Parts: sequence; C-alpha cells; structure tokens
Amino acid sequence: MKPFENPEYYSEIRRLTLIGGVLDLFLGFVKVLVGYIGNSQALIADGIHSLSDLITDILVLVATKHSAQAADEGHPYGHDRIQTLVSLALAGSLGIIAIVIAWDAVIRIVSPESLLLPGFWPLAVAAISVVSKEGYFQYVVRHPSAATSRMLYANAWHSRSDALSSLAVIVGVGGVLAGFAWADAFAAIVVAGLLLVVAYRIGREGAEELIDSAASPVLNANMRKTILSIEGVRDSHELRTRRMADKVLADLHIRVDPLISVSEGHRIGDEVMDALKTRFPEVGDVVVHIDPEDDIVGDVYSKLPMRSVIVAEINTNLHKLQNNFDARFSLQPKNIVVHYLDDGCQIEIWMTMPDEATTRDCSLASSTIKDALMRIDNIVSASVLFSSN
Repeated sequence: MKPFENPEYYSEIRRLTLIGGVLDLFLGFVKVLVGYIGNSQALIADGIHSLSDLITDILVLVATKHSAQAADEGHPYGHDRIQTLVSLALAGSLGIIAIVIAWDAVIRIVSPESLLLPGFWPLAVAAISVVSKEGYFQYVVRHPSAATSRMLYANAWHSRSDALSSLAVIVGVGGVLAGFAWADAFAAIVVAGLLLVVAYRIGREGAEELIDSAASPVLNANMRKTILSIEGVRDSHELRTRRMADKVLADLHIRVDPLISVSEGHRIGDEVMDALKTRFPEVGDVVVHIDPEDDIVGDVYSKLPMRSVIVAEINTNLHKLQNNFDARFSLQPKNIVVHYLDDGCQIEIWMTMPDEATTRDCSLASSTIKDALMRIDNIVSASVLFSSN
C-alpha cells in the first residue's frame, strides 16, 4: 500500500505535528517570560516566533485532515493539493519572518542607542531552544513520513527557523557580553538570509506543482524503461508527468501490434499501469493510451471514415457482386473487423462456407470479393475468410 493510501500515514503526520506544537507552545512561553525579565528584546521576538509556529502547526493539522479525504464528485482527483497550498503558506510566512528579522537588525545597527544589553539567562534559554528545535527538526526529516510529505518537511524547516533565530540570539547575546554591541544584529541578518533561501526553495516546489511541472527527468527516464520492458509494447511516447502533493500523476501513449484485439491491447495497458505503480511508489495514477501505430506525426485516423460508413460501403458492394456471383455463396458477412492504420483501413471479413463448396471454390470466391473491396476508398488491404459455422 502506498503512503498516501495508508490512513496510518496521515496519523503519523498528525502525531509529529502535535509534538512540534507542544514544543512551540512551551518554548514560546519561556522565551517571552525570560526575555522580559532578562531585558532581551531579541529573545522576546524569538519567543513570538516560536508562538507563531503554532499557527503553522494548526495549518498542517487542518491540511492533513482534509487532504486525507477520498476523492468525491466535486474533487475527482482528491484533495491532496491542500498540502501544496499549506506548503506555499509556510514558505510565505518563513519569508516574512526572515524579512522582519533582517529589518529589525538593520534598524538596531543604524540606531546604536536601541541596542539592548541582555544578561546570561537569555543566552541559556536560547541555547536550550537551539538544541530542542534542531533535535525536533532532525527527528522529523529522518522520519519516513517526511520523505513523502513535502508539507511535513516544510513545517520541519519552519521549526528549524526557530532554532536558527535562537542561534542568532546566542551569537548576539554572546557578542554583547564580549563587548561587541552590534554582534547580535549582524548575526540576525545572516540568519534571515538563510531563512529566505529556505523559503524560496519550499515556495518554488509548491509553485512548480501548481503549474504542473514535470517530475524529475530521472524518474521519467526510469518509467520509460519500465514501459518498454512490458510484453506487447512496441514503443512509447508522450510520457507526461506532474506532481500532486506527494503523488506523481502520469499519462502516456504506448504502441502495440495494430492487428491484436481491443481486449489484448487493454490488457497490455493494464500491465503497464500496474508495473509503474509497483516499481515507483510515488506514482499514484496512470492513464495509458493505446496506439496501433505511431501518432506523433499527425492525426491520420481522424480523417478516415467511421466503421458504420465503411460497413455500409462493403455491404453495398457485396450486394452488387451477389447478382453476378455463384449462387451457392451468400455474401452476407458474419463479422467485419476494421483495422485503422496510417495509410488506410485494413479489413477482415468472415463469410459462411457453403456445405457443398470446396477449398478451391472458397479461394476463388475470396479473391473475387477481395478485388471488389479493394476498389472502395480508404481500404488498403482486405482479407476474406470462410468458416463452416
């Protein structure tokens, strides 16, 4: 069972997010309290940052609940892109936090009188925050669920931003204690730049998904190798992939023997679909189009007449031929098979073999009927077969 089809997968995401939420609430409260007592504006801001992470935790929980819902009439492809929207929201909030941190640092640098002189306790609390939030980040990104949930991965990075901002507090407070009043502001600018890079990466992935960017070239190449390895597949083209949250959706064309039955072509298509889903767990849905011949060059088949037109012309020609034909043969086809090829239609007609007719009689009749059929427009090949029943 694939991760996005497993209810336990979403339960695990909820569990990991709740752990982060409890940690954010605790650290946020302690930072604000100690920052206020210890005269550290940076730690107070860092505490507000931790509390703001609670909002993103709630967003992840809501998105996890709704994206796990099955497809319905209004959302036939499911609700997975709720995760994408949340990832974009996380990227945006991460970017805003980075800009606010950098702006505040610049203001403090150009206005030295606004620089604070914190003591030891803000330094200790910031150190605890760095260790705990970095530990939580490492725990989440190494968890199997993070490998398949970009929303969870984005939230983990959002949590790490709290650790980075706490690191800025450590550097800043340590620098102030060492006599460099501007140290904390400069460190905050560096951390803000790192946060902007992370926000850009997360946001770019979400944006590429919304505009249906293709999956990785490596995945596409491996999928094509798998397709061509399936029995009955002569070639494959127009492989298109796109992401929907944790899934990869694909559609493709395969070329098969043009003279096999519809059911056999369908069976080959099912085998291609099953093989792709089995070998590539991230592939959630596959649409396979069956081609009798290569249709990349042009849409030849749409210019050929439909079956009803061809059958009507065949019956008209057979009726005319019947008047001058051996009376033993009834030119009423039992079955007509039409194969649409690039250069025209190939016809197979099954006739009833008279009891008193010989093989030679049937061979001569077949040749005469074939000559008549070949004069019909768009028919490039004809076979006439006789059977006793």
